[in-house]
Amino acid sequence: MKITDLELIAVGIPRHTGFVNKHVIVKLHTDEGVEGIGEMSDFSHLPKYALDLEDLTMGLKSILIGQNPFNIIKINKEMLDNFPEAMYYYEKGSFVRSGIDMALYDLCGKYLGVSAAELLGGRIKEKIKVCYPIFRHRFAEEVDENIEVVRKRVEQGFDVFRLYAGKNIEADEMFLERFTKEFGSKARIKSFDFSHLLGWKEANMAIKRLNKYEVGLEMIESPAHRNDFDGLAQIRLKVDYPISEHIWSDRQQYELIKKDSIDIFNISPVFIGGLTGAKKAAHVAEAAGKGCVLGTTQELSIGTAAMAHLGASLINLNYTSDPTGPELYTADVVKDKVVYEKGYLLVPSRDIDGLGMELDESKIEKYRVDDLKWGETSVHQLQDRTSQKKN
Repeated sequence: MKITDLELIAVGIPRHTGFVNKHVIVKLHTDEGVEGIGEMSDFSHLPKYALDLEDLTMGLKSILIGQNPFNIIKINKEMLDNFPEAMYYYEKGSFVRSGIDMALYDLCGKYLGVSAAELLGGRIKEKIKVCYPIFRHRFAEEVDENIEVVRKRVEQGFDVFRLYAGKNIEADEMFLERFTKEFGSKARIKSFDFSHLLGWKEANMAIKRLNKYEVGLEMIESPAHRNDFDGLAQIRLKVDYPISEHIWSDRQQYELIKKDSIDIFNISPVFIGGLTGAKKAAHVAEAAGKGCVLGTTQELSIGTAAMAHLGASLINLNYTSDPTGPELYTADVVKDKVVYEKGYLLVPSRDIDGLGMELDESKIEKYRVDDLKWGETSVHQLQDRTSQKKN
C-alpha cells in the first residue's frame, strides 16, 4: 500500500466563549482506497505567525506521496527533519507532525481492521478520568461566569475541574471560596495551572495564598517560566503537591529528568508531534519512575479520540487527564463525537477500526475557512481563547 495523495482542510469551530478556533483536518489517500484522517489541532495560539496552507500541502506531499504508511517511524523521522523541535509547546511544526502521525495510525488501523489502541500496544483501560477547564480570571466579574460554568458541568456529570490561575490572584481566591461553599464534596479542583505566566518564586507565593482552600488538589502545573528547569526543581522542594509540566521535546524531557524537576509528565500528541512521540515520552517517564497525565490544547473529536487510544495503552497514566476539548466547542466535524460519561472520556469501542471517527462532510463545508491567519487578534485572546468583548 502506498500513499497517493494528501488533503488539508482548514476549519473554524466556535467555542462557547465566542472565540473561533482554527484546526486543519488531514486526509491521507492510498492506492488501495483506504483513507486515514487526522487533526492538526488548535492553530489559534501563539506564536502569532500563520502557516500557508497551500505551501504546507505541497511540502507534505513531497514527503508523503509514495510512502508505505506502515513505515511510521521512518515517516516520523522525515517529518521531524522538516519540522524540527523548537523547545516551545505551541510550536506549530509539532501540530503539523501530530496531524500526519494521527492519520497514519487511523489509516493503518483501518487497513488491518484494528483500533489505534491496538497499534499502540493494546488497551489496559476503557475509560479515562478527565477534568473540565476553568479559564483564567483577568477580572473579578469573570468569577460569576466561571461559577456558572461549574454548575452546568456538574449537572452534566463532570466533578473534577482544572483552574488556570495566576493572572488575578484576588479573583482566583474569590472563585475558590465560592467553589468550596457551593459545591463542597460534589466537585474538586485537580490543579492550579499557572501556564508559565509566573516565575517560580511568584508561583510559590500564589500557591501559598490559594492553598488555604480545601479543593482536592492532585498537582500544580507549570509553576515556572518555560524551560526553567532549575526553577521547577526549586519549587518542587517547597510545595506539598506533585509538580507537572508539559513535554514538548526530547531535549526538554531529558533536562527535566536530569534535574529531577517534576513528578508528572503532561503528555499530549499535539505538543510532542504525534502519537508516536507521545508514546515514547510516556515510556521515558515510566523508566524515570514518573507518572503521566494526558494534556490538551482543546482538540476536536478526532484529536481527542487519538488521545483516548493513547491513554488506554499507558501503564503510568495515574492522574486525572485534560482532554475535554469537544465539550468546549459548539460544533465538530465528525458524525458522532467522542463520548463523556460521569466525568470520564470513553475510549472508542474495540470493534472500530483506526481512530473510530467518521468525517461529516456537510459540517466540514459549513465550517471551512480559507486560511489560518489571525491578523489583529490580541495576545490575551490567543492565550485564553476569549471573545472580543473580554479583550
